[in-house]
Amino acid sequence: MGSGAGAAGGGWSRRRFVGALGGAAAATGLPAPAPPRSESGHGTTNPDRATPAAPEPSAHRPSPRATGPRPLYIGTYTSVEGGGKGIGLATYDPTSGSITGTGTLTGVADPSYLALHPDGRTLYAVDERDDGAVTDVRLADRTILGARSTGGAGPCHLSVHPSGNWLLSANYASGSVAVHPIDASGALGERTDVVKHSTPAPGPGQQGPHAHQFITAPDGGHVLAVDLGTDTVYTYRLDERRGTLTEVAQAHTRPGAGPRHLTFHPGGRYAYLANEVDDTVTVCTYDSATGGLTIGDPQPTGSGAGTNYPAQILVTANGSYAYLANRGHNSLARYAIEADGARLRLLDTVPVSGDFPRQIAFSPDGTLLFAANQKSGTVSVFRVDTASGELRLAGEPFTSPVAVCALPL
Repeated sequence: MGSGAGAAGGGWSRRRFVGALGGAAAATGLPAPAPPRSESGHGTTNPDRATPAAPEPSAHRPSPRATGPRPLYIGTYTSVEGGGKGIGLATYDPTSGSITGTGTLTGVADPSYLALHPDGRTLYAVDERDDGAVTDVRLADRTILGARSTGGAGPCHLSVHPSGNWLLSANYASGSVAVHPIDASGALGERTDVVKHSTPAPGPGQQGPHAHQFITAPDGGHVLAVDLGTDTVYTYRLDERRGTLTEVAQAHTRPGAGPRHLTFHPGGRYAYLANEVDDTVTVCTYDSATGGLTIGDPQPTGSGAGTNYPAQILVTANGSYAYLANRGHNSLARYAIEADGARLRLLDTVPVSGDFPRQIAFSPDGTLLFAANQKSGTVSVFRVDTASGELRLAGEPFTSPVAVCALPL
């Protein structure tokens, strides 16, 4: 299915199986954090310094138009054949969308998903291995600060709480979510909580829970975990003093939907859920008072009758359009958002100009959309027409080994 069920390694290699460029993922434990391996001593083959910038929220808020080259970080798998050597370093032109590679930040194992601290000074990466961890990188000199265990296997997603004090991560293989404290420097402390999704029972074809995303609701009062294995979105209240989680609600998709990724509308009342296994997307209603989510009816992804695994959905800052990455159909679906967020209307799909778009992200000003294409090992860039929502490919895709995440700053 979307990431390959029943593969070796306790089932978590399902995420890699479909997208691997030949060869299976290495089933090894996480080594001790590797020291920087460059002449500059900063863990990178390029001495350029990164420029701090605003983070990339799920409902994108545009920043002022940038001028000059901007940093781009690319996540990959380091333990698959043809994979990367660490976090890919690049810059992009904010007008043309052209990408230029600048090196690699080595010493991070399987950094398949990346996130930025709200102050723009620290980058966080998952170490998607059996002995899962999260790594923090100081961007001023690209120094790896360390790695902390997530208490689970195969972490595949992370996000920073808006307060900047907590890192939230999702362990795909073990079906659990974890919380780590962040100190004033951006460095991570030992986890303060880890919660395994034990109920309900796994959905059709699933052998256990598979936490795929962990984010904060727009109101800031609740954090939500999307679990593909149990067909459930869990809502927790985060104790912001102790970093502990208390479950307050569950929302269930139809059996076998395989929910993967949730994105809120800027208004905060509605959210959109990409379902990987049954190839659908749904509109959800969110109650900020209780944290409860009500999941609506499944809608098409524009993929037709072919095999397709929706990956991620984005919403424009003005709340007018949504985009869905289709792995298999290899397209980006464009939706009009209507009724103040309550309705999605499929407008069209455009070819992604790559194979298996795993993740998509806006540039900070919202004028560019980046698609990380896992199987083709490329990053495609599209210009976004902010009025019509139309996407136009901006030149040839950039080659990057097993590109599974692109984070433009």
